[in-house]
Amino acid sequence: MIRTALLAAAALTAASPALAQKKAPATAVAAPAAPAQPGAGDWRTPNLDDVLVIDTNKGRIIVEMLPEIAPAHVQRIKELTRSGFYDGRAFFRVIDNFMDQTGDPQDDGTGGSDKPDLVQEFLFRLGQDSGFVQAADQNVSQVGFIKSVPVMSQSPMLMAMTADGRISAWPLYCPGVAAMARAQDPDSANSQFFLMRYAYPSLEKRYTGWGRVIAGLDVVRAIKVGEPVAAPQDKMDKVRILADIPAAERPKVRVIDPGSAWFKAEIANVRSRMGADFTACEIRIPSEVK
Repeated sequence: MIRTALLAAAALTAASPALAQKKAPATAVAAPAAPAQPGAGDWRTPNLDDVLVIDTNKGRIIVEMLPEIAPAHVQRIKELTRSGFYDGRAFFRVIDNFMDQTGDPQDDGTGGSDKPDLVQEFLFRLGQDSGFVQAADQNVSQVGFIKSVPVMSQSPMLMAMTADGRISAWPLYCPGVAAMARAQDPDSANSQFFLMRYAYPSLEKRYTGWGRVIAGLDVVRAIKVGEPVAAPQDKMDKVRILADIPAAERPKVRVIDPGSAWFKAEIANVRSRMGADFTACEIRIPSEVK
């Protein structure tokens, strides 16, 4: 079966013509100053078992996986990683301003693992215990973050009306978001995945997002472009779970806590600066790797 993801490559179009510049309002309100550097209490250490370390020939990419939003897909990524399945795999389909696709043993988009295909997890159930931090209330929906992943959901007011006290939610396809590739069948994801180079909202609720790059987005954007990529292709030399790396060589990773004071100030700054054009993709997610 051909497993090449239907990532809407044909939908990549030229940018719309620039709109005529509008006059600035007579009483413009200054945006708040950008928050200072995060303090010691603004950071969190991700679960070592939920961090994917991808060493490529272009550099290291670190992805935080979120079983909260796609448990079966995260489990698959972990199983394949621990079996060495991803070591040496090529980035065979890479579209600038879009995404990098990899994870195929055939390195051409036609293969997968010997494990059964996965049932899609395009949506997940969001509850009061999900660790969601709101960035914007849009009345009929809300936008925010669970750990490093930007998320949109139904209005939280609906929680009181559902049998399980939860509402439907889905990840937003911002830069760095990691998701599973698939064929036409929604339940055909297997081993191939892709990393977003830039935002691409049309993928929302159509593919299973399972994590986000928290370090190495510059590496993601440096991967050689092509559809397919001409030889020599860039490769994932070694893929490991952070918890499995020997302590002596294990990188120390921390990432901003979405519940922190710094992050709340960053949200306020971006919302003030962007106004009606606000998008969660513009909110920074600082990280440190030592």
